[in-house]
Amino acid sequence: MSDLFSPVKLGSIAMSNRMVMAPLTRNRSSMEGVPQDINVTYYEQRASAGLIITEATPISPMGHGYPLLPGIYTDAQVAGWKKVTDAVHAKGGKIVIQLWHVGRISHPSLLNGATPVAPSAVKPAGKAFTFEGLVDYVEPRALDAAELPGIVADYVQASKNAIKAGFDGVEIHSANGYLLDQFLRDGTNQRTDSYGGSIENRARFLMDVTKAVVDAIGSDKVGLRLSPVNPFNDMKDSNPQALFNYVTEQLNQFNLAYLHVVEGGIHGGGVADPFDFDAMRKLCKSPYMANLSYDKARGNAAIASGHADAVAYGVPFIANPDLVERFRQNAPLNEADSKSFYGGTEKGYTDYPTL
Repeated sequence: MSDLFSPVKLGSIAMSNRMVMAPLTRNRSSMEGVPQDINVTYYEQRASAGLIITEATPISPMGHGYPLLPGIYTDAQVAGWKKVTDAVHAKGGKIVIQLWHVGRISHPSLLNGATPVAPSAVKPAGKAFTFEGLVDYVEPRALDAAELPGIVADYVQASKNAIKAGFDGVEIHSANGYLLDQFLRDGTNQRTDSYGGSIENRARFLMDVTKAVVDAIGSDKVGLRLSPVNPFNDMKDSNPQALFNYVTEQLNQFNLAYLHVVEGGIHGGGVADPFDFDAMRKLCKSPYMANLSYDKARGNAAIASGHADAVAYGVPFIANPDLVERFRQNAPLNEADSKSFYGGTEKGYTDYPTL
């Protein structure tokens, strides 16, 4: 019977086990968005994961929403990531990059003075994390339909750059209240054109992006992340079950390497709406990656039952570079230091002890 330690293939990505390092923003890149030696060490330490999904990585200068993020749109960034992928592959690991556009979750100070963009001019509650500290979000500018092909092109170029940088694939970030999720959910999408209104219209931009990325690098190298009821970043939808059941069914046409689902709410942000993840899972024809508060027992149970083909772990991988071995041995886990999650030095980043 399969468990967390069984091999599995997600698209073209052959994994030695089913434990995935979830994407984790750590804010330790250079000012130019170039991965540094410390980032190479961090990912290399965690290469025993069946698959690493990198921290969310902006596809363009307008995709940024936090300080010191790595990018995947300049030659220097590609070269920096190549050092990361080489190090992970040398340890026998697999790694994909998560492609990100934050949409409205940004601030002009992070965008060279530009106004953040979104499907509609709906200002999020809360504060932006900037170099000057926490400041109120601004009202975003609603994207004109004529601008959307340019953003699709940015996803395509980022995907090609990712392959050039040595990644085993990409994960399209359509979760947690960022641009693609903002188009999906009707709390943020109030458009009246072909990209707003009905569920089909709100899903159109995600399908445009997914088709273009799949056409560019091949469906067997493309995963996608959704978070149907995560309220983080002031997100809501009037009928999440109908919306995300439809999205899941539509994504089947692409034969993706995997669908990665955040099964509830993360990062605070309020209480998640009720949602039947089993129903959504049954509609999914791609390998299914489950995420949210799984431990070893729940992870093994999800795989044994057929609910999940792989399980993504976030915070446990921050504090335990050797999480796979610790689970194997039923060894105690290091506690994560939440104060060092976002920004800083080696402390709380590359200095957690291994067995």
